[in-house]
Amino acid sequence: MFSPEEILQKAKTSAFYLGLLNWSLSRMIPFNKPHGFKILSVEDYRLKTLMPYKRSNFNHIKGLHACGLATISEFTTGFLLLSSLDMKKYRIIMQRLEMDYHYQGKMDATAEFTISKEWLEEQVIKPLQSQEAVVVPCEVKIHDAKGNHLTTGKVFWQIKDWARVKTKVS
Repeated sequence: MFSPEEILQKAKTSAFYLGLLNWSLSRMIPFNKPHGFKILSVEDYRLKTLMPYKRSNFNHIKGLHACGLATISEFTTGFLLLSSLDMKKYRIIMQRLEMDYHYQGKMDATAEFTISKEWLEEQVIKPLQSQEAVVVPCEVKIHDAKGNHLTTGKVFWQIKDWARVKTKVS
């Protein structure tokens, strides 16, 4: 059986393993399952996800719901951070979420978030050598299938070395 890390690595180049990753995530994060979020592509420092235009994602005027757009922003940034950092070494918790809504979504929407190895080193790894925790702002943009810019989200993640976490995980 493959570990989650192995499935993630294989999903970067294999449609089968990308499907397996999406299937696994829908079971590991049951809150997101009704939304039908899917990872479209995963790279070392880039993630693209889909929020389908379907009834469970609608607001009262059959547009994509603001909270669903915020949730996929959180998911996209958080998943890329977790997959880029050593999950066994670092803990992440969302501290704050800011959303700007630009255009009403009336079709499938994709969220995209990109970082770099240098960004991780400068914003996370080096500061954590002398600080207990860091908070990093992660900007994610969502566009519809026609390229309309729906939202800009800023998700602030607190990152901490597991060795410095004081509360127990049950």
